[in-house]
Amino acid sequence: MSPRGGFGMWVATGMGLGHMRPAPGTWGSTPPVLLAMALAFLSVDPRGIDMALALLGLAFGIGCIAFGDAAEKRLGKKDPGAVVADEIAGQSLTLLWLPWDHNPAHIIATCAVAFFMFRLFDVIKPPPAHGWQRFGGGFGILIDDVVAGMYALIATQLCVRMLW
Repeated sequence: MSPRGGFGMWVATGMGLGHMRPAPGTWGSTPPVLLAMALAFLSVDPRGIDMALALLGLAFGIGCIAFGDAAEKRLGKKDPGAVVADEIAGQSLTLLWLPWDHNPAHIIATCAVAFFMFRLFDVIKPPPAHGWQRFGGGFGILIDDVVAGMYALIATQLCVRMLW
């Protein structure tokens, strides 16, 4: 096994982004944003962007559930900061169903709003997100970020659709 813990830890830490400092959760939120931005700049159909984000979020959400318990044991704490697969899943959810267009300024602004909203809701953990962290293992790591992602999805939709 590698010093960082093999494939399970690689997934749980979001391909190693969870080891970056400062703010590993912020680093872990970047892959879905960069994916959405790249696909939008390539003029991929919005349904294609949604499909790619859904697959990314689903893969890391399942990975968080599958490997989260082992990551907690390996890192010696509940919901360790290095585990960012949950941020990838939650941020992916936030970016779904957005009105992507071909305007570069809109693409960048949409991604920035989605990123900010997810980070905000992930930090403040509005109900029921905070209470659900009591669940153990990977599910407990993931659920609060899924709830934050849903709040952020609604806030992002409202902001982006009001702006353009």
